[in-house]
Amino acid sequence: MKLHFVFAALLGAFWRHVAAEVVQTGSVCTVTPLGSGDDTPQIKKAFSQCSKDSQIIFQEGTYNIRQVMEFTNLKNVSIDIYGKWVWSADNLQYWIQNTLPVTYASLYTGWKLGGTDIALRGHGKALFDGNGQVWMDENKNGSNRKGRPINLTIWRATNVLVDGITWRQSQFWHTFVAYSKNVTMTNLDMRTRSNSQWSAVNTDGIDTWNSDGVTLRNWTVECYDDCISVKGNSKNIDVRNVTCYESGCAVIGSMGNGNGPDTVDNVLFQDFKCNHSSNAAWIKTYPGQGHVRNVTFRNFEFSDVDQPIYVTSCIYSNSGCDSSRLPIEDITWENIKGTSRYNVAAGMHCSSAAPCKNFTFKNVDIKPRAGGTAKVLCANIRNQADMGLACTGTCPAGWPQQLKGNR
Repeated sequence: MKLHFVFAALLGAFWRHVAAEVVQTGSVCTVTPLGSGDDTPQIKKAFSQCSKDSQIIFQEGTYNIRQVMEFTNLKNVSIDIYGKWVWSADNLQYWIQNTLPVTYASLYTGWKLGGTDIALRGHGKALFDGNGQVWMDENKNGSNRKGRPINLTIWRATNVLVDGITWRQSQFWHTFVAYSKNVTMTNLDMRTRSNSQWSAVNTDGIDTWNSDGVTLRNWTVECYDDCISVKGNSKNIDVRNVTCYESGCAVIGSMGNGNGPDTVDNVLFQDFKCNHSSNAAWIKTYPGQGHVRNVTFRNFEFSDVDQPIYVTSCIYSNSGCDSSRLPIEDITWENIKGTSRYNVAAGMHCSSAAPCKNFTFKNVDIKPRAGGTAKVLCANIRNQADMGLACTGTCPAGWPQQLKGNR
């Protein structure tokens, strides 16, 4: 009887191990989580075996991610995730030393996904847990640092769909789209917040860079930095139906601090709700090269926002504010309504060397939380007199993006 029990236990362990292997049936790879240890090897195996004209199914359960992942040669692959992916928190030195560079600002990622014709679906069940609290505590209110990984990077990809995924406690930015074209990301839920004395710094919802044709729909984001950020050499970006908490909401930038020109063209932010955020609809550039053209902020509702509208030519540095030759033009704010935390509705300082032009404001109604009339501060806007929003004073160079009190 005892021998039979031992044999049964060994057989059970064997079958559990077999069940955890990647099972390939024709062009379909099915993965079951191990339940403990490291699931990364079998995840990599599935992407290797089913990298072309295939489907990869990750069944329900918890997958432990303990290694970086780079799948950038996919072609016509559908990825269906029904389980929870957890990035390890007890091997920070591994991540710091091995995360993958993404070129931009010397940043790194833990997962690169690229190729052509890729669909990553979470079916409302996939949960990505980055164990971000350990990174917040390790970073101690710092910002960018070598090896702190962006959770998911869409890298040199064309025709990509990401849908139905929930993020909790991301290590750094939740998502990054770089060198990619025709990327659609829908029905995503992101939340990263600190439970310690150290803040959740730079936990952006998404940043786009060097990409063309990015469509975002139906996002909810709590991230304590930029909610939706469009960075340099991004064009044809269409973002709609987004709710942001504790963030910068809809952002162009930062941009203009690279070695070459940074350009942003044809961006629509529409149907946004910004709650208890630092800003709402804003543009921030360094005094570099390039341009920002044809950006629309439409149908914004917000409450308790530090500074709803903000434009600067010298973010962070507060130098070169009037020597920048990076023009900002053809910008529209339409149906913008809500309350500002302080008495400033808008602070806009453009470079005197490259004044802003063709600013248009339609149906803008911003009231200070404490009552009274909100200030609109402007500098170097060519069509200031007829842009549709009356300026009440001059915006100084180096105007802060984060207000802390009335002005």
